[in-house]
Amino acid sequence: MTQIIENLSQIGGDYDALFCDLWGCLHNGKQPYASAVSALQKFRQAGGRVCLMTNAPRPNQYVIAQLDRMGVPRDAWDLVVSSGDAAQDAMFAGAVGRKVWHIGTEKDDGFFTDIPKEWADAPAITRVSLEEAEGIVASGPFDEANEAPEDYRARLMMARERGLVLLCANPDVVVDMGETRIYCAGALAEFYEDLGGKSLYFGKPHPPIYDRARRLMELGDEARILVVGDGIRTDVKGAQQEALDCLFVTGGLAAEAFGSDVENPDADLLREWLATQQLAPRYSIGRLR
Repeated sequence: MTQIIENLSQIGGDYDALFCDLWGCLHNGKQPYASAVSALQKFRQAGGRVCLMTNAPRPNQYVIAQLDRMGVPRDAWDLVVSSGDAAQDAMFAGAVGRKVWHIGTEKDDGFFTDIPKEWADAPAITRVSLEEAEGIVASGPFDEANEAPEDYRARLMMARERGLVLLCANPDVVVDMGETRIYCAGALAEFYEDLGGKSLYFGKPHPPIYDRARRLMELGDEARILVVGDGIRTDVKGAQQEALDCLFVTGGLAAEAFGSDVENPDADLLREWLATQQLAPRYSIGRLR
């Protein structure tokens, strides 16, 4: 049974670090939530450390630049770890070959052009057409506002027939951009698997991104970590698989399931819904505050 809380401060003292999601928890894709920013600042002021953990398919410096543009103060966090960081490591290691077909937009170019210094001497990754590719890298649809996975059926069936492996740089299926819901790379990767293809994942809920965060924050096995997020299949599932406590933010992706008051989920609706998901976060909250 999940425990619904009013404020992070009720439980914050029990934890040394937070692995906090961005989209739907700290911001809505356009502007930050002031109460969430304040909650993270207070957690850090009390001695806690905050890792912003996101399935954004870009290296973390691009995520940081986006946070700066939104006006998220830097005293609300210690470290940013992205799915792009973990997936980039795999790509430069050759997980899907050296010639790749990229599904995504120009905003994700840094995934290919900003080469980490540890991979500076690795053989080059070249973006080519599907017909020439040895593998696929998906960071999101070409047209986020208008495309769905079904629009890629013919091309992905061709890729499947050629035995190409798809590297998914963002396991999220959907996110809300303001009031608009858009598909992410995770939707394409799952669709490819439905067609019989093979996909590789490196963000939440998969281990590499958590391993990276622990290593960079120098968190030992004894560290008390709380995962905060609104994704039942990414944040909550990832926490469960890592044996970490989770604070589920109900006012994000699944808000409509928990009643009309986004800030205060209906307890009965929440518990019934969680039972259908077969996942049980230790805590839940309407909005991070």
